[in-house]
Amino acid sequence: MTLTQTHSNSTQVSALQAEPLVERYFTSFNAGDFDATAALFAADGTLNPPFESPIVGNAAIARYLKAEAEGMQAYPESLEVEKLDAGCRRVVVKGRVKAIVFKVNVAWIFEINENEQIYFVRVKLLASMQELLTLRS
Repeated sequence: MTLTQTHSNSTQVSALQAEPLVERYFTSFNAGDFDATAALFAADGTLNPPFESPIVGNAAIARYLKAEAEGMQAYPESLEVEKLDAGCRRVVVKGRVKAIVFKVNVAWIFEINENEQIYFVRVKLLASMQELLTLRS
């Protein structure tokens, strides 16, 4: 079953409220509370950022976010939920990330385990090669 909500900011808020774990991820991330963000992951949970090797485990995820995500803000705009086996689910959130020097469209692909912990999140850039090249200059 898939639930997609993609309309306005008020829909965005209600869509995130339907997934409290994902809502806490974005709230803690935007507050710069990366220890709280990392605590949402399973002990062996994985963060797979763009252009990086996967980051595994709560402490490693917190360290990575403190080093790489300081000052970033995430703006989720749409949410799609897919039920997986054994009480797990995949949540795909599309939106934007704004940093000091750039703004880019992204998708966050969450896999949430049966214990309501993030087992995996992949951050995927939704940008053309031309847009990515402008990030470097």
